[in-house]
Amino acid sequence: MSPIHFTFSATFILGLAGLAFHRSHLLSALLCLESMMLSLFLALSLWTLQLNSTSFSTSPLLLLAFSACEASVGLALLVATARTHGTDRLQNLNLLQC
Repeated sequence: MSPIHFTFSATFILGLAGLAFHRSHLLSALLCLESMMLSLFLALSLWTLQLNSTSFSTSPLLLLAFSACEASVGLALLVATARTHGTDRLQNLNLLQC
């Protein structure tokens, strides 16, 4: 495994570990999701450049568009939960009460 591939894999795994272990605030979970999407975007862009293929050139842009949509939905949920519950802590959220 090349050092560049190891770096992108390690960034993704660190974002996944942060999402799994630091689940106290919704904002920290959203930041971990964004770091995972950023590492996927950079890895997919690098893979497209290494293949020199034009058929895969739109896939990083499509992933970036979905990442922007995911970020906007996550921030909307963050604002909605902060307004209704008064905090963004995940312990205060209960799916049965929503």
